[in-house]
Amino acid sequence: MKSEPVTAEPAGSGPNVVKSADRALVILELLSRGRHRLSDIAETLRLPLSSVHGLLGTLVHRGFAEFDPTTRTYGLGLKAWTVGQGYTGHRDIVGLALPLMDRLARETGETVQLSRLDGVENVYIAIAESPQPMKLVSAVGMRLPAHADGLGKALLSGLSQEELVRRYQGVELERFTENTVCELPELLAEVQEARVRGYAVDDEEYIVGCRCVAMPVRDHSGEVVAALSVSAPTPRCGPDWTEQTREPLSKVVATIEQQLRR
Repeated sequence: MKSEPVTAEPAGSGPNVVKSADRALVILELLSRGRHRLSDIAETLRLPLSSVHGLLGTLVHRGFAEFDPTTRTYGLGLKAWTVGQGYTGHRDIVGLALPLMDRLARETGETVQLSRLDGVENVYIAIAESPQPMKLVSAVGMRLPAHADGLGKALLSGLSQEELVRRYQGVELERFTENTVCELPELLAEVQEARVRGYAVDDEEYIVGCRCVAMPVRDHSGEVVAALSVSAPTPRCGPDWTEQTREPLSKVVATIEQQLRR
């Protein structure tokens, strides 16, 4: 994904960055997006084939990666899943939000998604599916470029303009549809608008035929810790859809925030 390319270079510099460990972690990040051949991994990360082979051997040995001799591809191993289960950073908010999300999905008839920001991507951490046959298809763990959808812009609204510029320094804003924001000044303006009005929208910016309204979720300190959205196929979105959807969405967000403060 061009919005946040996988790179073998450390995110920061300094004496505490161990090059081999950094490279192994970047390989795991790449494998989290699908299975790859050894040569593809080396080419994508621009690393020597021998180095990647050795790192993969270590990851396979420790159970963090697995090798399929039939397809000659590498993928994540069971140990990666086990370690991932130890992360509890969003479990409290998911537990609080899911019952309310299910109710909101029934009330609006549309898909409800909860997401957190990771770099310049938003990651789905909980989903309540629309009860209707035609609906948005997504999955927990799925990553989308924050500049191209409502959830992402709602999450970005929790950052300062300075931090936004820093994160997007040198990042290409990939175009997905005719409506995608592809210039940083335009993105900064849209995020500022989302800050002022308290919600962000996606008008077929990532997928043609899909619209979304999203709101940031804040903790007791006022920090944006997640964002909640309602997404619907464009044919079901009338001229007042955003306003009609924002009202029940804001009530659910307010309830989640109230519970987070307890």
